[in-house]
Amino acid sequence: MRAQRISIFQYLILCFTVLFLAGCGEQEKLAAIPAGTTVLILGDSLSYGTGAGKGQDYPSLLAQASAWQIINAGVPGDTSAQGLARLPALLDIHQPEVLMVELGGNDFLKKVPESQTITNLKTIIQTGKASGASVVLIAIPDYQPVKAALGGLEDHALYADIAEEMQVPLIEDMFSSVLSDNGLKADYVHPNAAGYQRATQSLRQSLEAFGLLQSTQK
Repeated sequence: MRAQRISIFQYLILCFTVLFLAGCGEQEKLAAIPAGTTVLILGDSLSYGTGAGKGQDYPSLLAQASAWQIINAGVPGDTSAQGLARLPALLDIHQPEVLMVELGGNDFLKKVPESQTITNLKTIIQTGKASGASVVLIAIPDYQPVKAALGGLEDHALYADIAEEMQVPLIEDMFSSVLSDNGLKADYVHPNAAGYQRATQSLRQSLEAFGLLQSTQK
């Protein structure tokens, strides 16, 4: 009888483990963002659209695809500290339901201590949440010229750590693959028009996977 009890116990543990692992493989779905929702994008030149023409930036392309009211607050050259300094006024003026954060690239280029970048990004997320906005974090490549030339750029690891700690959706590989392809770049750190289209496609796919953007929207 003892051997039989152990066998049943082991079977139950096995079933629980299989169910747990299956659940871990599924992306948690979030509530869809309705058309007309005000979305503030706090960013730098990648959000501004440097390297492409007017209306070819990813916020404009995303607005067309989603019918969201997108405020493009991308300022070329901005570091995470400068974005943080601008944020309170932007929140007060626009009162967005959603805040997307695309910052950090200039910190890496200017060799800002990583600890400062992490603190600034966390504070931006906290400030956005405190205003009542939902926050989405966009990962930026850890730029290395050799990897860029060989097509091997990867997102900086700090974004995944911050997203996990702060419990916010993370948009991964939106720019890393684009900036690894010379045909999609205007210069070594900015996409061209085709690159922004590719980045927007990646962003849309991620938002759909999270459930934030309905896949039926075009």
